[in-house]
Amino acid sequence: MSTATPRLLLLDGHSLAYRAFFALPPENFSTTTGQHTNAVYGFTSMLINVLRDEKPTHIAVAFDVARHSFRTEQYAEYKAGRSASPAPFEGQISLVKEVLAALRIPVVEKAGYEADDVIATLACRARDAGFQVLICSGDRDVFQLVGDQVTVLYPIRGVSELSRMDPAAVTQRYGIGPERYRDLAALVGESSDNLPGIPGVGPKTAAKWITQFGSLDEVVEHVDEIKGKAGDSLRAGLADVLRNYQLNCLVSDLELPLAVDATLWHGWDREAVHRVFDALEFRILRERLYQYLEAVEPEAESGFDLSGAILGAGAVAGWLAEHAPTGTPVGVAVAGTFGRGTGNLTGIAVATAAGAAAWLDPAALDEADEAAVGAWLAADDRPKVLHDAKPALLAFGERGWALHGIATDTALAAYLARPDQRSYDLTDLALRYLQRELRVEAPDDGQLTLDGMGDSEEAERNLMLRARATLDLADAINAELARDGDQAQRLLREIELPLVYVLAGMERSGIAADTHYLSELEAKFAGEVKAAAQAAYEVIGREFNLGSPKQLQEILFGELNLPKTRRIKSGYTTDADALTWLYAQTQHPLLAHLLRHRDVARLKSTVDGLLKSVSDDGRIHTTFNQTVAATGRLSSTDPNLQNIPIRTEEGRLIRRAFVVSPGFETLTCPRTRR
Repeated sequence: MSTATPRLLLLDGHSLAYRAFFALPPENFSTTTGQHTNAVYGFTSMLINVLRDEKPTHIAVAFDVARHSFRTEQYAEYKAGRSASPAPFEGQISLVKEVLAALRIPVVEKAGYEADDVIATLACRARDAGFQVLICSGDRDVFQLVGDQVTVLYPIRGVSELSRMDPAAVTQRYGIGPERYRDLAALVGESSDNLPGIPGVGPKTAAKWITQFGSLDEVVEHVDEIKGKAGDSLRAGLADVLRNYQLNCLVSDLELPLAVDATLWHGWDREAVHRVFDALEFRILRERLYQYLEAVEPEAESGFDLSGAILGAGAVAGWLAEHAPTGTPVGVAVAGTFGRGTGNLTGIAVATAAGAAAWLDPAALDEADEAAVGAWLAADDRPKVLHDAKPALLAFGERGWALHGIATDTALAAYLARPDQRSYDLTDLALRYLQRELRVEAPDDGQLTLDGMGDSEEAERNLMLRARATLDLADAINAELARDGDQAQRLLREIELPLVYVLAGMERSGIAADTHYLSELEAKFAGEVKAAAQAAYEVIGREFNLGSPKQLQEILFGELNLPKTRRIKSGYTTDADALTWLYAQTQHPLLAHLLRHRDVARLKSTVDGLLKSVSDDGRIHTTFNQTVAATGRLSSTDPNLQNIPIRTEEGRLIRRAFVVSPGFETLTCPRTRR
């Protein structure tokens, strides 16, 4: 979006948070301390999406101060029908405000007035100043603000789907333009505000009257001309209509503590985002935030001061001797393709605390360079600092280089410092600990001077920056670990770092799989999937989609009239736990077949995944992860081996596919000569 025309996004905080609360089940969103977070989660998710899609230059969120306002003084029954907020909602507005503070989005309130009045004031001032204005609110009163420069984003499904209400959309939906929406609302009323409308008069009738006479004032002027029961009801309720018209008028001239220019968004406070999202356990939302958005004005320093060089053949040994002698810690970063127990290096970068950095192409090394790199990597007294060392260890091993002298692995160190994080990306950690943007700057701005390099070597520059960031990051994280004594540092040094070598060896070796047996097992489970489906069809008397929640809801709760399960947005849940509960309650044979179908379909899928994971050597080379589970438990991916059942006989059948192949003492340990 061009920033020539500023764009102001205004949100009704309480309205949107309340909608989010009812869109997401409270029992599914809570922290380990028991704090419900469904409202703040839904609000934050919606906010990230709107920031991503609309790209506002300015932003503010308005909140109601209390239920009491000038409207309740004029009409005591205003909003009187609303029930008290559900207990799980209590306290979540303050959490929403914590998220907004971390994102550095201003909050605006005005005692005696509602959030809509604050929004109306800012919207009108911004519109008059030439802004484009977007209003995100679940209150239809804001439709009266819609115009050529003002659009309302109105939630129509929880807060996950927003409808763009511009003048044409308002006219299409209500039959009148936004400038007459207030007139229509006065006639129809608003049940959520306890403002009764004319009985029997809906939006179509109200729009017809307004169109016929031109405005609400003219409708009142010609009220005696309106015939039939609707006309009688209008005349009887005219006082209510005039009261509604007075109360639904949004105040647009408030004195506010925030001017429009002060809503300019400068991007978020990254450390505060980490702190708040950590406390709320919003791991996925944090990933989305960093995936979709960039700070408008990053508060971090940009880059690292380095003097870098691309080392050609014959230059590597000399550079290592000069800049990486015994006892000098060096940051190391590698590029290439990694996985399935191996790695193919396409680049190696090294950097020192003194500011020297170098990049080399492993394929371009001469014999002397090859020997020098191998000797340096293998030396215990020449310390290396890496971020996620295991892929590098595997890749170096593929070339015949041994890697020793790992002073620290910053990914593992960060995991020990904050084990509740979902990921330990180097860029993210550099921002958190170093307040530095890990990005390439142009060579002439003093950030990264590279001997003999043009502007095109971006990959080489990036890798050198990663090497230097890793080195600086090690000091920052070690300082954090040291604040809690030496226990965490000992854990890193004595357990986690040695374990890297063990896991790398296991990944490199892989596990032999009997593919013939797996194929037979896959065919067996496929047959049982089909048999379970056929048995389910026979109970109902026709075929249906066993994987369709909608069809299952219609059959279970409509045709069979079984007890209702937990209510969800699309009806009643048909997940495995719900079906198990239903079967325990009713013993209905359809449920037995549905549960069996799901069990064998999952087993078949597991076997399919294992067959696809077998490499050319007949072995499965999974990846073992040290930094995923906060408890310290290992996990595996590609394939996920810990998902193979162990308590059932069929799960044990799958495990029999893993065999000790010739030349191995165990599943992963090659036989050594004695």
